Amino acid sequence: MDSTTINNINSTYTLKQIFGFLSERELLKIIKINKNLQKQINVGINNYIDYYNKIEIEVGIDNVPSDISENIKFINISKKDESYCHIYFNDSITDVNRNYFTKDDKVSKIKIILDSKIKSINSLFQTCSYINKINFIKFNRNDINDMSCMFDECSSLKEINFDRFNTNNVTNMNYMFNKCSSLTVLDLQNFNTMNVNQMNYMFYKCSSLKKINISSFNTINVANMFYMFAECKSLKELRFKKF
Repeated sequence: MDSTTINNINSTYTLKQIFGFLSERELLKIIKINKNLQKQINVGINNYIDYYNKIEIEVGIDNVPSDISENIKFINISKKDESYCHIYFNDSITDVNRNYFTKDDKVSKIKIILDSKIKSINSLFQTCSYINKINFIKFNRNDINDMSCMFDECSSLKEINFDRFNTNNVTNMNYMFNKCSSLTVLDLQNFNTMNVNQMNYMFYKCSSLKKINISSFNTINVANMFYMFAECKSLKELRFKKF
């Protein structure tokens, strides 16, 4: 790699692409001890750490008709945030700069990376009706405060993995799972809801939902819970301790 190329590198995202064969720990170690490298690529250790303060999500797509006539949306990202969202179809190593796929795309899973510039994930998957599975691979963020309508009307969604989900500073969960009519089980026991003050319609019309584990929910600051479990007509088990 020539010096001109190196001197023009000014983004942590490009840095990761160039040294992608290294683990996070290995690359972090190199940058820590190599002050010359930091200077050459204009990226210090704090900026590199910031790159890893990201959200990484894998989305499964199912039941897409072969004769679709319009583009299918799989994530809602505002225009101002588009450059901070990286999309990979299937196992591609090249990101796609759009939040939809077409009838010509053969897509079964999508990897989504949200950089630290994105501060709200309100309505992130709202009305994305062809998603059947969501897995939060990484959630190294503590500054997200709005998750309202996040999965609103994801009517085909059957499974969500929240093992690495971070809700520490979230204040709004209104309509979060509203009309997720295919969900049967929700395990939210690792949710920190200490700062949440809005839970209106949170599980409204989750008509197939049989079991919800919200044993960690602390509702001491919640002001509104209107219709939180309304029309959950299949619900048989609800675990909570700190309401």
